Amino acid sequence: MTTTQEALLPGTRRALLHRIAVAQAEGRAPSLVAAVVRDGQAVWHGARTSVDGHAPDETVQYRIGSITKTFTAVLVMRLRDEGLLDLGDPLEKHLPGTGAGEATIADLLAHTAGLAAESPAPWWERTPGSLRPELSDVLGEQPLLHPVGRRHHYSNPGYTVLGALVEGLRGAPWEKVLRDEILVPLGLHRTSAQPEPPHSGGWAVHPWADAMMPEPMEDLGRMAPAGQLWSTTGDLARFAAFLARGDDRVLSARSVREMRTPAAPAEAADVMDGVTYGLGMQVQRRDGRLLVGHSGSLPGFLANLTIAVEDDVAAVVLANCTSGPLLGAVGADLVRIVAEAEPRIPEPWRPLREVDPTVLELVGQWYWGTHAFGLRAGADGLLTLAPLAGGGRRARFHANGDGTWTGLEGYYAGEVLRPVRRPDGSVSHLDLGSFVFTRQPYDPGAPVPGGVDPEGWRGIG
Repeated sequence: MTTTQEALLPGTRRALLHRIAVAQAEGRAPSLVAAVVRDGQAVWHGARTSVDGHAPDETVQYRIGSITKTFTAVLVMRLRDEGLLDLGDPLEKHLPGTGAGEATIADLLAHTAGLAAESPAPWWERTPGSLRPELSDVLGEQPLLHPVGRRHHYSNPGYTVLGALVEGLRGAPWEKVLRDEILVPLGLHRTSAQPEPPHSGGWAVHPWADAMMPEPMEDLGRMAPAGQLWSTTGDLARFAAFLARGDDRVLSARSVREMRTPAAPAEAADVMDGVTYGLGMQVQRRDGRLLVGHSGSLPGFLANLTIAVEDDVAAVVLANCTSGPLLGAVGADLVRIVAEAEPRIPEPWRPLREVDPTVLELVGQWYWGTHAFGLRAGADGLLTLAPLAGGGRRARFHANGDGTWTGLEGYYAGEVLRPVRRPDGSVSHLDLGSFVFTRQPYDPGAPVPGGVDPEGWRGIG
């Protein structure tokens, strides 16, 4: 992915550089690199370093930690799309004998399987993967800490299990499947399981002194699908564009959208913080925007990938230190800077290619009881039902080909919208999951549940 620096205005580029400069200086990072993606293309790359005359560019590898999980999740979703598994399948169906077989594939993807956060001691991130050669070494004697499906509990062993699932169904090592099915098709030539020059070294920065110490770089072995990968801002910029738009060579836009959809029950603290988890992707609300992506860390490295899908802007931030700069905040700020300084220019409005009289008959104002709604037909072939004032239940519907429509999101997801016609063929009302929508509030000519008072509307006598 070629970076086109001129794609952003000079003031925007300076604001981006200022933000990462502050992050590197205040966070005391040996180096910090970042990239911004807009409209599916890298439009900015920046770097700050403590080494004079040596600023890393978009080809220098950093370890990306748990962003690896999103790659593993894509592999699992590919298996689902090929019909080799269902997200509702229990793990035992495909990978028996783990001790966590009642958890579903979706549970593992969303960290709701009830598994422990870490493998048994010693800490896996700072010890050789050879200490944990089998899944039983990763999961321990009692894999489940919580009831399956009841709570979101982030689990590194859970993604180790998903990596083993990929290997079992593909009949090949996770690393080879990853390379063949994601890295090569997307052109991520600088993403690998082992570091390839040029790559940065990982450092620990003393919390009370401006001194550093190198961190060990372990091969994670069985735990690789949870955090092994090395990558660059250039490659992760391409990956971010894929996660926003999909690519049929790897995963459809629809399946990628499913990954970005919240799938885990949020606890009270999560609701307050505006964060949740999808299928291999973190979801949060920040600065009034819905952001998706993933963070990552391993001793010596921090990483963050943030995407604002509605703004079509993404940011990648990498640093080679164990702690210091808050890369999640930096990534969100980079997205905000571009989205606010250079708002997305919408596509031109275009009319429908064909006008269906039966659809035109449905659009306009409808009432559910006394609640006013508008039903609109778009050029995308979908119907959109939304309140005319205030908040409320809003959804898009796709045509089923038989005169009915099915909801795509929110309260009406999967619910059928059915126009009910009179003997003369005209539309009497809409039936939406037993809700009756009429052209007038409580239309006496429609079968309103509970009936309509025969004296009709009145004032206070």
